[in-house]
Amino acid sequence: MKLQNSFIAASGVGEKTERKLWRQGVTHWDDFEDGLLGPKTTENVRAFVTAARERLDAGDAAFFGDRLPSGSLWRAYDNFADDACFFDIETTGLDSARHEVTTVSLHRGGDTRTYVQGEDLTCEALREEFAESSMLVSFNGKRFDQPFLEDCFALDVETPHLDLLYLCKQVGLSGGLKAIEGEVGIDRDDEDVDGREAVRLWHRYDRREDDAALERLVRYNREDARNLERLLDHVHERLHADVFEPHAADA
Repeated sequence: MKLQNSFIAASGVGEKTERKLWRQGVTHWDDFEDGLLGPKTTENVRAFVTAARERLDAGDAAFFGDRLPSGSLWRAYDNFADDACFFDIETTGLDSARHEVTTVSLHRGGDTRTYVQGEDLTCEALREEFAESSMLVSFNGKRFDQPFLEDCFALDVETPHLDLLYLCKQVGLSGGLKAIEGEVGIDRDDEDVDGREAVRLWHRYDRREDDAALERLVRYNREDARNLERLLDHVHERLHADVFEPHAADA
C-alpha cells in the first residue's frame, strides 16, 4: 500500500469514509471525483491531494508524518523505503539519567553502520544520520531508543518515526523482538545474545577483559537493525492485506 491509495490524511476523512471510497473504486488519488462526498469533505480531499502530490515529489516524509493518524505511518513506507533508517541502540541500563549508550546501529539503503562509544558515537554523527533519513524505524524505539538518545546526546529528533512494536500488535504479533522474529521466520546468527548479555559484553570490553566482546556486541546490534527491515516487510504485507485489499477487492 502506498500513500497514493490513502485519503485518511485529509481533514474530515476517517477510516469509514476511506473504506467507502475504496469500495466505490476510488483506490488512488487519481480516481477521486466530485460528488462522492459532501462539498466540504470533497474540498478537503482536493486540497490534501494537491499538497500531497507536491510534498511527495519533494521527498517530504515529514508532511505525511504530521498528517497521517497515529498508527498509519506504515502507509508511507513504500514511498520512502530507499531512505528509511532502521535503527537500534545498546545501553548499559534502562535509565538514561544513570546509564550510557554503548552502540548505535543504523541500516539504510542496504548499508549498515555502527557507532561505538569512545570511538565515533557523537551527537553530530547521529544528527547527520537522522537528517539524511526519510523516516526512522525501530522496535519500541519511541518509548526507549529515541528518548534515550535525545537525553544522552541533547538531540531533538524530528524525523518521522515508525515503531514496529505497535504495528506488530495490529497484526496479532506480541512479545519481544526476538520472539516475534522467531514467529515470522527470521533467523539470527547468534541466538545466545540478548539485551542483558549485550550489557555484559560491553563491560567485558570496557574493562579490557575481552577484546572480542565488542565485536560480538556490534554483530548483535547490527543484526537487530537489519532484521527490522525484514520484519517491517512482513508486517507491511499483512497490514496491506488486512486494511486495503478487502475493500478494494469489492470495487
